[in-house]
Amino acid sequence: MFILLRRALKWLAVALYLPVLAFAQPAGGPIKIAMIEGLSGPFANTGEAVFRNLVWATERVNARGGVKLPASAGGSQPLLLERFDSKGQNEEALTALKAAIDSGARFVTQGNSSAQAAALIDAINKHNQREPNKRVIFLNYSAVDPILTNDKCSFWHFRFDAHADMRMTALMSVIKDDASLKSAYIIGQDYSFGQAVAREARRQLTRLRPDVQIAGDELHAMGRIKDFLPYAAKIKASGAQAVITGNWGNDLTLLVKAAKEAGFEGRFYTFYGNALGAPTAMGDAGIGRVLAVADWMPNVQTPQSEAFYQAFRQRFPSPADDYVHMRMQLMIEALVQALESAGTLDSVAVGTQLARASVTFYAQTGSMRATDHQFQQPLVVGVMDRKGAAGVKFDVEGSGYGFRIIKTIAAADAQQPTTCRMQMP
Repeated sequence: MFILLRRALKWLAVALYLPVLAFAQPAGGPIKIAMIEGLSGPFANTGEAVFRNLVWATERVNARGGVKLPASAGGSQPLLLERFDSKGQNEEALTALKAAIDSGARFVTQGNSSAQAAALIDAINKHNQREPNKRVIFLNYSAVDPILTNDKCSFWHFRFDAHADMRMTALMSVIKDDASLKSAYIIGQDYSFGQAVAREARRQLTRLRPDVQIAGDELHAMGRIKDFLPYAAKIKASGAQAVITGNWGNDLTLLVKAAKEAGFEGRFYTFYGNALGAPTAMGDAGIGRVLAVADWMPNVQTPQSEAFYQAFRQRFPSPADDYVHMRMQLMIEALVQALESAGTLDSVAVGTQLARASVTFYAQTGSMRATDHQFQQPLVVGVMDRKGAAGVKFDVEGSGYGFRIIKTIAAADAQQPTTCRMQMP
């Protein structure tokens, strides 16, 4: 009898507590966001790193009560991030897209491959035309082939990273002023993004620094090269004083490591040399020689920037998890802003609001350009140095090396023209 009474009291307590829990949590939802990314294979570390960023962003939204919609649209609703492994393959990404849609996701996010992004845009365009009641919006955080917001622009696609031409322009603003540079070697991954980087590097060198000799210009298989020493040997033998590359992930880490072993002493002008093992691979040889361009870096010297970085490190204290990108946080904030402004989950209404989104987060500001759905934001160029050097308060991944900001490009100066002819739904 005593046991039965105790159980009854226990369940009464639970029943009394349930309304409190329900009141503390968003009422409806959840609003599903499907991350389609390579979570296995040679670039799995980049996929996992993105996932951490998006987890942190959605956690913050849910901690403040979720997405605040009117009662007619279901009331306040939490964000739910689901992950789908593309295995680095276009076919797998398309299979994942179907699974995500079938699971109820109406927002898809991807970015670590421009080829996959292009395939997803095409598939989403077709799906949205066939299934107007299940339309999907594509949030792109890193796929930077310029064509995605030019000839392949879509109402359903929104890019939150600076595209390759914008990034190259930022790097060239530094190269232009380096009078000592007389020769450069262009190397990249052989797919749409790598080809776009090489093409723009040649174009801008010809226009801005016609005196710089292109000592080499080649593309290599993406994610398949295990030993970059032959490439590093060619770079050194060419006499190039600098390497210009859009390589990312292991393709960048292995390249800079091979360059160090080959004794190459020139500079690396990179899109992604500030993370995922590249500083550790280069070591002291990278000090003053490895440059990177980004939308934000930990050593942007403002109190708000420092608070942002410290908050991320508190959430993910392991040095191995030290990969944070402001743009991914701005992307989720822009989505929430669009949802709340639309007051509905209707994809056309949300897309219309997203096209005019303007967000500020820890003093970092960006806005979506409605004509092509290309996010406009400041860019920075940093150069590698030891932690503790002037302007290098924070290192990368516990490596002892960080990046000192040497140039800041305002959003107005970073923007590029577009050839997009947006087709409205």
